[in-house]
Parts: sequence; C-alpha cells; structure tokens
Amino acid sequence: MSKTPHLDALIDLSELKSKNLSQLKKIADDLRTETIAAVSKTGGHLGAGLGVVELTVAIHSVFKTPEDRVIWDVGHQTYPHKILTGRRADMASLRQAGGLSGFSKRSESEYDAFGTAHSSTSISAALGMAKASQLKGERRFAIAVIGDGAMTGGMAYEALNHAGQDGIKGDPSNLIVILNDNNMSIDFPTGALSATLSRVVSSDPYLGLRSVAKKVASNLPPAIENAMRGGEAFMRRTWQADKDGGRHGGELFSALGFYYLGPVDGHDLDQLLPILQNVRDGDRQQGPYLIHVLTEKGKGYRPAEIAVDKYHGVASFDVQTGEQKKSSPNAKTYTSIFSESLIKAAEKDTKIVAITAAMPSGTGLNQFAKIYPDRCFDVGIAEQHGVTFGAGLACEGLKPFVAIYSTFMQRAYDQIIHDVALQNLPVRFCIDRAGFVGADGATHQGVFDLAYLSCIPNLIVMAPSDEAELAHMITTAAAYNDGPIAIRYPRGEGVGAVVSSEGQVLEIGKGRIISEDKIGDIALCSIGSRLASTKEAAAQLQAKGFGVTVADMRFAKPIDETLLHQLAETHRALIIVEEGSTGGLGDSCLRYLSSKDLLHNLKVRTLTMIDAFIDQGSQSQQAKWAGVSEESILAAAQEIL
Repeated sequence: MSKTPHLDALIDLSELKSKNLSQLKKIADDLRTETIAAVSKTGGHLGAGLGVVELTVAIHSVFKTPEDRVIWDVGHQTYPHKILTGRRADMASLRQAGGLSGFSKRSESEYDAFGTAHSSTSISAALGMAKASQLKGERRFAIAVIGDGAMTGGMAYEALNHAGQDGIKGDPSNLIVILNDNNMSIDFPTGALSATLSRVVSSDPYLGLRSVAKKVASNLPPAIENAMRGGEAFMRRTWQADKDGGRHGGELFSALGFYYLGPVDGHDLDQLLPILQNVRDGDRQQGPYLIHVLTEKGKGYRPAEIAVDKYHGVASFDVQTGEQKKSSPNAKTYTSIFSESLIKAAEKDTKIVAITAAMPSGTGLNQFAKIYPDRCFDVGIAEQHGVTFGAGLACEGLKPFVAIYSTFMQRAYDQIIHDVALQNLPVRFCIDRAGFVGADGATHQGVFDLAYLSCIPNLIVMAPSDEAELAHMITTAAAYNDGPIAIRYPRGEGVGAVVSSEGQVLEIGKGRIISEDKIGDIALCSIGSRLASTKEAAAQLQAKGFGVTVADMRFAKPIDETLLHQLAETHRALIIVEEGSTGGLGDSCLRYLSSKDLLHNLKVRTLTMIDAFIDQGSQSQQAKWAGVSEESILAAAQEIL
C-alpha cells in the first residue's frame, strides 16, 4: 500500500483548486512524507522544505500558478514545490550530475519563475514581475516567499522600500510578500482570536470599509483625517499584539507602505487558505501585502525537529532513525583546519576577532565563538556590512578575520575595494568553498574570487594546497598588518597532510618547488587545490620519460616572479593550473612572461575553468567538465610536448 495515496491521485496541479480543506490537508501530509523519502536518498536541504509544506499547498491551491509568479527566496525550501510541479519522478536525481537543481531554476520548470540560491533577492524580482504585469495591462500576482533569515539581507529592505513607495503614492502593486518566520514561537498566534482577526483584516468587507473610510476622511479637515488614519492603524496594531503587549513587525512594514497581515500559523490550512484567498480577491488599492507566516523548520519529522540545525543540510539518511550516512565522519576538512588554526592564533593574540555572515557553522566560527564569544560576530546575511564592519575594527587596531564563502563574498565586492583596499586596512578575508563545491551547483561555485581579488591594489591573495599550508597561511595573515590579505580554500576534506602544532609565517609572494627534474621538458605550476591533480599528472608524464618540475605558486598576488622566471628559462614548456575562471593566476603569469620577453622559446598553456557555469555534480566531475582535472593537464602537456 502506498504511503502517499492522496498525492498519488493528484494527476495535475490544477486539481488542487477543486479540493476541499480536508483533502488539502491529506495532500500536505503526503507531500511531507514524500519530501522526507526523496531527500533520504539524495541528501540535500530538508528542514526548510518541511517547514513550508502547508504553505506550498496553500499557494498552489489559491493562486493560478505558473501564470501567477512565485519566487522562493534562496530556494532551500523548494523541494515540496518541485514535487507538486511535475518533478516528483525526477527527485532521485536531485543535486546529482544531470539531475534536478537543489534550488529554483528557470530552465528546469515554468513553475520556477526566478532562479535563486543566494538570499534576499526574491522581493526585488517579484516587484519587477508585478510592475511588468501592470505595464502590460495584465492582472497577475507576483508572490515572494522570504525567510526571516533572508530578511537580514539589506537588498530585501531596498526592495521593500521601493515596493512600499508605489503603494503610498496610490499606484498599488499586485505584489504579495510572504514572510516565512521559522524562528518565532507559534504558541500564541495559533489561537482562535488571532486566526479570526487575521481573516477579518484581510477580508473584502473590511478592506472595502477601509477604502470608504479613507475617502470620507480625505474630505475632512486635516486634523480629523489624521486622527482617523491614526485610529485605524492603532486598531490593526492592537489586533496584532501578542499576549505580552509586544508587536510582530506590523508597524515596520506598515511604515514602509505594506498592508501587514499576521502572524499566521503557517502549518494551519484553516488559517492560511482564507487569508490567501482574501488577499487574492481583495481591493488592490490597499497596495502591496505582507503576510507574516510562522512555521517550524523540520516540521513533521522528529529527528529534524530536535536537531540543532533542524536538518538544514543533510547527507542521505535512514528515514526511521534519521541517522545520516556520512562517509568520513572523522576526516579533517579545510574548514575545521581554519577553525583550529584561528583559535590557536587567537590564544596568542587578543587583537584577533572573527566575523561571519550568518554562517558560523559553515565557516567553522561556531567553535571560535564558544571559546571567544565576545570576539566573534555574526552579522546576519549582510556580507557588505560584515566587510565594512571589519574595516572599522581594523581602523581601531584589531585584527579582523572575515570568514565568508567565495560565492557570497561577491556581494561585498564594492566594500572590499572601497572600504578596505583603497584605505589599505589590514582586514583578513578567509574565503571558504573556493573552487568547485559539488552538489550545490552553479549558483555556489567559488570560481571567480581569484580573478575578482587579484585585480585589486594593495590586496594579497593566497591559496593553500593542503591542510598544513592553510595553517601556515592563517599564521601568516595574523602576522601581516601592512594591508588586506585573503586566503581562499576549498570545500570538503583535505589531502591528509600533517598539520604542525605551530604554523609558520610565509614570505609574502613566494612559491615553492614540489619536485624538480633537470631535463627541463615541462614545468607544471598550480595554485591551491589543483596541486594534487598536478602531481598525479606529473607522475604519469614522468612514467612516459618526460622531465617534469612541479611548483606550488602559493600566491596569486603577488606572484613569485623569480620562481616563474627561473622555470621559464629552464623548461621548454609551462602549464599553469588553477581552479577558477580566467583573470586569475594564469593571466598574471602570462603578463609577466610577456613583459620579460620570455615567450619566444617557451610554450605556455593556462588551464582555467571553461567559459561556462558548471552545474551540480561531484567536485571531481566538475573539475573534468571545467577542464582543470588531471586528465586536462595530461592532455595539455602531451599536446605541447
């Protein structure tokens, strides 16, 4: 017997609209079961999806999707949406090579109105879609579903401010923002009073009466008009007050020009459906709506509910026990080496402080925070602020280490240039997940940092080839106080290098020879995580009788010109390998070689990522697709030799 009979019977999404409340609840229960089963096989982001099962069913049953656009901020929570929108049979390929993306993706389905994976973008995109439908004379809704975490991102408030202006000016929007708040208790708002009042203030009679009152008030003396408007606002604020007299954000959103509704229990279809229906059918003159929905991350799956991270990101797991099937639980990752090394450095230097942008666990700074809670700062999803905050700390003589994923550091690019490098402030950038990241795919590849950092004056850029080198580079960054310095390191486990108890201070801009052959056929130069593949390719070339030298450049900026010059003069050919886009180490090396007229008798190849976005797969698969794998190095070497 099927565990999901009601979901099985749903042949087409449009059938949701004809289902009664009892049937929708059963479909939601099945959808939760199906989501758990799917993620248990592939791994992925589970907790966020479980928190929006009822909301997903409600949105698709009330609105005319895909004609009405739904944008899921970040996209962690889209698995139930994918299952409902024709991709159920493909969920076994989730986050696998050639399979479904772990996020929203326009090319994957017409129901994915906007591609997401970085946070805080949904309201801007939805507002653009809402405004476009107005300009084209269409009546189509744009619905942004954004989490309370993503609402810490400044871009979300920029969009709210713009959207609210339209409502204030009397140019109402067909925009609906659903704030999915999964960090607040839902004990009180689930009561009958809250549910009833939310339905009342979203209903057509109330909204119609409100419009009439506004028209009447506009013909009265200003003092009376203002008093009436203030009274109406006071009533709404009072209705939304909690049992302690506190407020749930209504004033803020109302001040921005939104018609605020909530809080609403996001797991109660009895509340969700009438409110969404009222908003759908209501007077658009009210302006954009913001519906505050309270949910529980991991809802309905006990192992997720009791886990600290609510099973945000999981490997494949046993559904009955919740036990995850991680291959090497004791292996050292680059992130853990960074964490341990920074803690050691902080023991000796009280000026060291750490900054993360809503990723304390992901960057390893959660361990630092346990030991030095007053010296660790989580700024939320606010990379721009985090970098400039670090600049302010550096101005006062502290040593800030700003730990942010490579793909997210892109959002703070102006701050790196204007607030840090231009003023030559000693901020240390610790760039995690540099290079290929595996199952998260194109949206999270950390492949642009070598290029976008190497062009910035005053900035030092390092990349460790193993765990021991990372420890040395943390020590180097702690000792370097002459300007900004960056360390980029990959996702996942290291190569097994032994990390010494004391890191060494490296000479800035100096690489190292790993192995040298006096025959001088070819030199293979790599930086960072590509060294292991470079050494493997070198061994195969040596087995074929070629003389091969392997060098670890260590620094993308400044490059080791002395080492590069030496290799160019003593070898027939040179290959430069990096796990990144064009514009990084290879370009800098070519520029130097050209300036010294060393290219006349030297064959040179630079291996960088191909000019394409690399989709999800294993990290080794991505290296092959990108053209920087061991096989790519061998092919390039054999071609020029």
